[in-house]
Amino acid sequence: MSSQPIVMVSSYPPRLCGIATFCEEAREFIQKANPDHEVLVISHTDGSGPGVFPLIDMGRNDWWKPVAGKIEALKPYAVHIEHEYGLYEYRDERGVGDANDGFLDLLEAISDFPIVVEPHTIHGRLRDIEADFVYKLCRRSHVVLFKCHYQKWRLDWTFSGRGWVIPRNIMVVPHGARPDKRWGLHEIPGLRKEFGLEEAGLADHVVGMIGWIQSNKRWDILLSMWEEIHGEIKRRTGQAWDLLAAGAMRDPAHRADYEEWKEEVRILAGKGIAHYHEFIPRGDDYYKMMAVCDFIVLPSTDETQSGTLARIIAMNKPFITTAPLEGLTAQALESEGGLLFTTKQMLRDKVIKMACDEALRLSLGENLKHYLEHVVSWEVVAEQYTEAYRLARKAQKTGRPVVLDPEF
Repeated sequence: MSSQPIVMVSSYPPRLCGIATFCEEAREFIQKANPDHEVLVISHTDGSGPGVFPLIDMGRNDWWKPVAGKIEALKPYAVHIEHEYGLYEYRDERGVGDANDGFLDLLEAISDFPIVVEPHTIHGRLRDIEADFVYKLCRRSHVVLFKCHYQKWRLDWTFSGRGWVIPRNIMVVPHGARPDKRWGLHEIPGLRKEFGLEEAGLADHVVGMIGWIQSNKRWDILLSMWEEIHGEIKRRTGQAWDLLAAGAMRDPAHRADYEEWKEEVRILAGKGIAHYHEFIPRGDDYYKMMAVCDFIVLPSTDETQSGTLARIIAMNKPFITTAPLEGLTAQALESEGGLLFTTKQMLRDKVIKMACDEALRLSLGENLKHYLEHVVSWEVVAEQYTEAYRLARKAQKTGRPVVLDPEF
């Protein structure tokens, strides 16, 4: 193995954070794709594990200095940074943030090494402060990885409208999804028993809302209509369908919605048409819980892309999600594996349609299988990361910036 490691900078488990889980999975497959380079992680102070250096202390305004020092000591093959605004925002004693200036300072401090940055939030319509940050980010990085094609072509419009030079060092690399977490129909009864769902009387057919319970996920939209939807499905098909709402609260700021929605599910459970299951949406349990569902509803109202959707795709589960909504809509269209809604009535109709049409569910599932295997599998994505490292190394060595084609 080469003495030059690939160094990732990110939040990391056991932190209950979507980026942390993302980094953990990405690291696994990057290591498989790059067996000659050890993959190490510099994390926030609550990260831990082999090859993890918990150095990012956001209580310090110079948090980036120990990170830069460690990178200098490690002499990496490439530095791969997962970015989300909240992960690197220093706030002073007044609670005033620094607009991620410390993150930009980090990029300048490690400019002698190949830098690949993967921002997880690039809105189609950037606020002024976001546009300024993305501009500076692209100038201080050798390669920047966007998750969706629309983010890249929208950026062209945003920057040209301001008279700014359009960055040419942006690659589109989709949110990875595991290719190794699919269970056969014969294994589903065992999974139901494992979670006590069989004993709880869960129906043979299941609509799932699975994942972290957050205010933006808007479980209440489907919960408010489920009794009526359940009755209509039963009338049309003669089949009994249950709603399975499963997950846990991650952010105390969302406690009020968490408690309210959980109570709504329990009321429906008392009528014998829904079940609530509390679990931490991480690891195999996250995938297993989705596996017992016929299809998934993801009624989110704020996503640029979604770790929940990545797991839905990994399981080849047909889904219904909100539109128009950034990465959720983009991946629904690209995968041809889901239905979209923009109103409550549309959601009602799409849930009934999906439940009543087995052929549709099978067709959407096959589309997702193809999309997983050929587009978003971590095995495919890891190879794209490897290419990004190669481009970044070449740019760092030659001093000539990476120039990639625009989308349109």
